[in-house]
Amino acid sequence: MRVPSQTKTTSSTRSAGAAGQENPVALVWGDDEFAVKERAKQINTQWTQELGGMDHEVIDAAVTNSSEALKALGRLREGLQTLPFFGSGKVVWLKDCNFLGDERTGQAAAVTEALADLSQELKDFPWQSVRLLVSAGKVDKRKVFFKMLDKLGTVEVFEELSVDKKDWASQCEFRARKAVQERGKTISEDALAELVARIGPNARQLDSEIEKLTLYVGDRKQIENVDVTAVCARNKSARAFALADALGDRNLAALLRRLDEELWEMQFDKDKSEIGLLYGLISKVRAMLLLKEMVREGWVKADAEYARFKSQLERVPADRFPADRKFNPLSMHPFMLHRALGQAKNYSSAELVRAMELLLLCNQKLVSSGLDETLVLQHTLVQIAGSAGAGSGSPRRTTAIAA
Repeated sequence: MRVPSQTKTTSSTRSAGAAGQENPVALVWGDDEFAVKERAKQINTQWTQELGGMDHEVIDAAVTNSSEALKALGRLREGLQTLPFFGSGKVVWLKDCNFLGDERTGQAAAVTEALADLSQELKDFPWQSVRLLVSAGKVDKRKVFFKMLDKLGTVEVFEELSVDKKDWASQCEFRARKAVQERGKTISEDALAELVARIGPNARQLDSEIEKLTLYVGDRKQIENVDVTAVCARNKSARAFALADALGDRNLAALLRRLDEELWEMQFDKDKSEIGLLYGLISKVRAMLLLKEMVREGWVKADAEYARFKSQLERVPADRFPADRKFNPLSMHPFMLHRALGQAKNYSSAELVRAMELLLLCNQKLVSSGLDETLVLQHTLVQIAGSAGAGSGSPRRTTAIAA
């Protein structure tokens, strides 16, 4: 990915775009490995093109022990002190450094001492014709080496995206929009939302799918939602959403088909379970219930198109919802909420309440009974989606599977 997942600055950190003669040092680090590598490559390319010549050096700093770390630092010193023979300057890149944090190698006394000595050398170093780029995973900001790099130049932090972070969706949308623009394209809001919903917080796959979309649309300027649905894959978490979407659509045939697909994949994926599928269904029903209440309160409009719906969500009073993300609809991706808003019309409020009761009963059976899990899930979904007509009246009660 060509843009940071999240860039944090300190008081002495300059703009990344200002890196150059006045700021000849750049540190790019964070636990988002893909974003760190992409950004470091971008800076290295920019600098080498600006300086020209063939004297640039790349030093592999992914080491396995303190001895290798000391050798890498020794090569760094040599690279900085060797003047360029061709061109107006040189770039030295300490690449994929893994001994600047709390790793065992980085904690070794010899490495700590070498980094402290190097920090002093960097402080007194004449930077007229040399630039230093450091890319790393973990970095201990308390150490003198980090403080010196921060003082001399620019520091960019790339945090790994996660569904546990409230703003993961907006971060993904920001990345995707920038990546699309850099490829000379634009993307509609619906297409952008669909793309993020399909891929989730996965920077590498997001970049790959954008590249695929760019090739697919050819000379056409704008990427539309139909393009995303045509060529973009769903990752594992997005495929799980498909089951919940079928429930929201109240399409019993598609719902049971999706359930069969999920149960089949479960045989080969130890991270999946019947309980996990059930919790995804509970989340969907809860979202539809809460959205009905949000419409009733006048916070959102039932027929709002996506862009307007997002602006309405921003005005919803956050203090009216639980702090726990599991029960807070505002923690969900806006596109997923917008989809659930349309699906909520397929059920009455009474039916959704009854659905929560059936899912709770299903949970109890999955945990405490010896019944076949597949049959329990199938029967529960039939009771929910196959009862009274979509969105009308009270649900038809059917005989539950005996515990």
